[in-house]
Amino acid sequence: MTFYLLANHLLNLVLPAVAIALILVLASHVLGPVFKPKSPPAHGFIAQAAIVFVASVVISVAGLVLFGRDGKMLTYAAMVAGAALCQWVLLGAWKS
Repeated sequence: MTFYLLANHLLNLVLPAVAIALILVLASHVLGPVFKPKSPPAHGFIAQAAIVFVASVVISVAGLVLFGRDGKMLTYAAMVAGAALCQWVLLGAWKS
């Protein structure tokens, strides 16, 4: 496998995690004041996106190891659920 192919495979493995992290954190910053107007986020945008990204990559790699291949819909569903749970904990939403 050439370096180009390896880089392409790794990029395709983590790209869904990047998209989920950015969309989820951006949506929570845009819609967060609507639901909890007086509660500022505990961490900044970049810190939240990085934490959600790492959690999503861990779930994606776990799905790759568990199923033996990348791109299973169950892995993507677990990635979305894990990212949402991670963002819920980061925002301290259980306290309300």
